[in-house]
Amino acid sequence: MELENLLANSMLLKARQGGYGKKSGRSKKWREMLKLPPVGQCSELRHSIEREYSSLCDKQPIGRLLFRQFCNTKHDLKRCIEFLDAVAEYEVAADEDRRDCGLLVLDTFFIEESSATPLPEIPAHVVQECRLQLQEDPSKDVFKECTRIVHDYLSGESFEEYQESSYFSRFLQWKWLERQPVTKDTFRHYRVLGKGGFGEVCACQVRATGKMYACKKLEKKRIKRRKGEAMALSEKRILEKVHSRFVVSLCYTYETKDSLCLVLTIMNGGDLKFHIYNLGNPGFDEQRAIFYAAELCCGLEDLQRERIVYRDLKPENILLDDHGHIRISDLGLAVEIPEGETIQGRVGTLGYMAPEVLNRERYTFSPDWWGLGCLIYEMIQGHSPFRKFKEKVNREEAERRVKEETERYSEKFSEDAKSICSLLLTKDPKQRLGCRGEGVAEVKGHPVFRDINFKRLEAHMLDPPFRPDPQAVYCRDVLDIEQFSRVKGIHLDSTDYTFYGQFVTGCVCIPWQNEMIESECFKDINERGNVALDPEEKTYQPAPKQKRGFFHRLFTRGLSFFSACYIR
Repeated sequence: MELENLLANSMLLKARQGGYGKKSGRSKKWREMLKLPPVGQCSELRHSIEREYSSLCDKQPIGRLLFRQFCNTKHDLKRCIEFLDAVAEYEVAADEDRRDCGLLVLDTFFIEESSATPLPEIPAHVVQECRLQLQEDPSKDVFKECTRIVHDYLSGESFEEYQESSYFSRFLQWKWLERQPVTKDTFRHYRVLGKGGFGEVCACQVRATGKMYACKKLEKKRIKRRKGEAMALSEKRILEKVHSRFVVSLCYTYETKDSLCLVLTIMNGGDLKFHIYNLGNPGFDEQRAIFYAAELCCGLEDLQRERIVYRDLKPENILLDDHGHIRISDLGLAVEIPEGETIQGRVGTLGYMAPEVLNRERYTFSPDWWGLGCLIYEMIQGHSPFRKFKEKVNREEAERRVKEETERYSEKFSEDAKSICSLLLTKDPKQRLGCRGEGVAEVKGHPVFRDINFKRLEAHMLDPPFRPDPQAVYCRDVLDIEQFSRVKGIHLDSTDYTFYGQFVTGCVCIPWQNEMIESECFKDINERGNVALDPEEKTYQPAPKQKRGFFHRLFTRGLSFFSACYIR
């Protein structure tokens, strides 16, 4: 038994570290797997694809890269890109450096003698307003109006010209590849990592790129027996919609004979419950707890931006990646709230559900701020606010404590930590921090976060206080993970296959494109042997390599948007 677990772990560690190909686990046939079609084969896609500047040239990573390569061939457009990169670098500058960084942007792009190629006409009063704001309060939004003007300029004739260029043709070739079917043979499969509500979770690796993921299997008959179709489809659609550094990302969906499969970013560092209770005395030092709380604020902000309430914040649902950053996982109870509406539902985990949830009242995002308060308290104290570690409490007593009792604070809490916990654990949701009209900005503005530069945190430019051991496998032994029993008496019919068709949609655009870039497959395919052929074919020509300038660093950092991972 011990030998079986050792073998499973060693195979997983070998896959995580690379070892199948020269570049981190690529198959020897990776070029064949990622072979781009002839440009002529993309004619239907050329006519059907949505021509929206923001999506094609900014949000989609490969589209962003190719549009920038196109801009680099024209001096005026190149200058625009350099300005946008300079502003992006300003926004993530350290607080003490931000004013000087902003003034440098103005001096570089808006003093006539320093600018060989002028930017699109930006009114002098807008530039002057930027300068005044930098002197008074160098906030991250100082250049907001300037960047809007530049993007408006790029989205006009420049965008039209880009769509007639060889760079757009190459984008269509990658989009064609992105839309090809996904099957279990797309991946190598490794040991079971844990269990979900409808099946097991195992590690897997994309054969073509070597990228590691977690595959969450939903057994078809188990879904049908529990009438979980709506819940499964809701989780899939929410995961597909949210693109955040602080929430696990859905990257692929596919099906086998017996299961529907969600392929998610893999979190190799384990969950917070394991780290709180299994590594020394229960709990973290306050600095570490506050760092995780700040990243959770960013994750909740990204969810709330899409009108999504999570409803299940607890330590086992917060996972660590290889570098020690966190992500929110398991969105099975999350739900999207229509604008201007409230919802009702007594769902969550006992001990972490807010009073308004227990009382079956209507709510929007208030349960998640209560959950954040519970998490901060537990990370510092070493047990949840209303139940001590390993204390056995029945449901009625647990609910009574949440509704009636006030949490107690030990000497482990600073005044600021005590303050934010008590404000988040306010029984009345209307008086709770984050629910009084300003939302996440009110929470981020609490003094406990005074040393957190949120813009740098959002860019993963702040070092986590703890980094997981890369040689460790932070999950239970293979044989200790209980197997699911066989589902009997359930038969699948045409209604089920209609549901599967809605669920299984293949690659998810942004994570897939990021994978191609991060694995360097995009670079290797584009730079090897591509020369101009028939101009009518609009065959892609790689842009000449540009000398890396002052603003290159941030752009390359920004491409690693979904490099973290998932373990349930």
